[in-house]
Amino acid sequence: MTVTGFDLAILGSGFGGSLLAMVARQLGLRVILLERGSHPRFAIGESTSPLANLLLEELAAEYDLPRLMPLTTYGPWRRAYPDLTVGLKRGFSFYRQEVGQPFRPDPERQRHLLVAASPADEVADTHWYRSEFDHFLVREAQSLGVEYLDRVAIDAFARAGEQSELRGTRGDRPFACRARFVVDATGPRGALSRLLGLGERELTGYPNTQALFTHFVDVARYEAIAGKGGEAPPFPPDDAALHHVFDGGWMWVLRFGNGVTSAGFAAVDALASELGLADGEGAWRRFLRRFPGIQPHFADAVPVLPWVHARRLGFRSAEVVGPGWALLPSAAAFVDPLFSTGFPLTLLGIHRLGRLLGLRPGTDAWEAGLRRYARQTTREALAAARLVGACYAAFPDFPRFAGLSMLYFVAASYSEMARRLGRGDLASAFLLQNRAGFRRAYRRHCRAARQGSPPEPAAVAAAIEPYNIAGLCDPAKQNWYPFAG
Repeated sequence: MTVTGFDLAILGSGFGGSLLAMVARQLGLRVILLERGSHPRFAIGESTSPLANLLLEELAAEYDLPRLMPLTTYGPWRRAYPDLTVGLKRGFSFYRQEVGQPFRPDPERQRHLLVAASPADEVADTHWYRSEFDHFLVREAQSLGVEYLDRVAIDAFARAGEQSELRGTRGDRPFACRARFVVDATGPRGALSRLLGLGERELTGYPNTQALFTHFVDVARYEAIAGKGGEAPPFPPDDAALHHVFDGGWMWVLRFGNGVTSAGFAAVDALASELGLADGEGAWRRFLRRFPGIQPHFADAVPVLPWVHARRLGFRSAEVVGPGWALLPSAAAFVDPLFSTGFPLTLLGIHRLGRLLGLRPGTDAWEAGLRRYARQTTREALAAARLVGACYAAFPDFPRFAGLSMLYFVAASYSEMARRLGRGDLASAFLLQNRAGFRRAYRRHCRAARQGSPPEPAAVAAAIEPYNIAGLCDPAKQNWYPFAG
C-alpha cells in the first residue's frame, strides 16, 4: 500500500499529533495522520493548567475549531460532552511525606502547599482521560478531512528532492507514504529519533529518574486522611493535581469523573533501585510501606490497568528539526510532570508549527522558522528541567521547596494574564524565559538549589516581585493561596 500527495504526514495520534493535524487541515494542507497502535489506548500525561487551556482556546479561535472550545474549562466540557470523561482540577496540592511517619498537619502549614488555579469548578482546569480524549481528537481530525491510518509501523525514512518517504508495514502488508514534510508526535525516543539515530543530549541539572504508575479505582480522598488544619482550604485538595513529595521523588494523584484515578511516583535512580521498580506491584507495596502518610490513601485501591515502569524519564533529543522533518516538543524532550509542563510546551510547539506550516517550504523564511522553532523548543525544555531538577534537590526542605515552586507559579500566572490582555509578547517564552530579569533570577535560584543550597523563600520572592501579579510568596497566607485573578 502506497499513499502519496500529502503536504504533511504526522506520526502519532496522541493529542498533540491530532491537534496539529487539525491546524494544518484548517490551513488548507493535505494531511495524513499515522498511528502505530489503535484507539482507544492508554496514554500518560493527563493534567492541564490555566496556560495550557488558554493555548488550546487560542488554537480553537485562530483556526476556527469551535468544537475544541468547550474542552478548555471544566463546566463547558461537562455540558458539551457529557459522555467524554474528564477530571476536575482546581489547582495544585502538595504534601510533604516522611519515611516511616504518618502525615500530621501543622498549624503553620509548613508541610503542605495549596495553589488555586481557578475560583470555581465552572471555569476550572481539567484532567484528560487520555484513552477517550485522544480518540475524540482523532475523530475530530477525520471530520475535517485528515486521512487517518492505524496499525502502521514505520521502519525507514528517506528524503528525495522535496518529498519525504516513510516505509514500513500496515498489518502484514508493506506500506509507504510520501509527503512534503513529516512531524513526529510519538513522544520521547519516538519514531524519528529511532529511524534517524538522532541521539540524546543531557537535560542539564535534571537527575536520572524512573517512574511506576497505573490507573486505580477506590482511591480514598486525602483530605479525609490529612485533615483540614482547622479551617477550610481554598479548594478541595483532591479536586486538583495532588502531589506527595519526599526525599528523592514525588507522587501524583489525579481523579477522573468516572471513578478512575491516575497515580504513580517518580524517583531518583538510587531510590528506584532500592524499591525495585521493575517489580511493579511489589515495588508499589514497598513504596506504601515506606510512607505511612500515603498508605491510607491507597488502602482499598485496586489497579485496573497493567503496571508501567518507565526506566528513564528525562529525555532530550540531540536534534529537533532536519531536512523534511521536525519533532513536536513532546518528542524532542521530556521532563517529569511535577508542574504539568508537558501540555503547555506541546501546545506552544503546535502554535509555532502552525505559523510555520503557513509558509512555503524551502524558502529562506521557512528555513529560518525551522531553526527558530528548534532553538525555542530546546531552550524551554531545558528551562523546565532546571526547575524540576532544583525541586528534587529541595524536596528534603519543604518550606524551601515551596518557595522555589513560586518560580513556576509566578511565571505561569504572569504568562496567562499577559495572553488574556493581548500582550503575549510579554511572555512569548515558557516560564518567562524571554524576560531577562526573571530568567536571571530563575537560573540563579535553580542553580543554588541543585548545588545543595536551596534559596530562602524570601529571597525568591524578592527576586521575582515585579512579575508576582497573583499575590503569591506571601508568608501571611501560610502556603494556602486562593485564586487571585
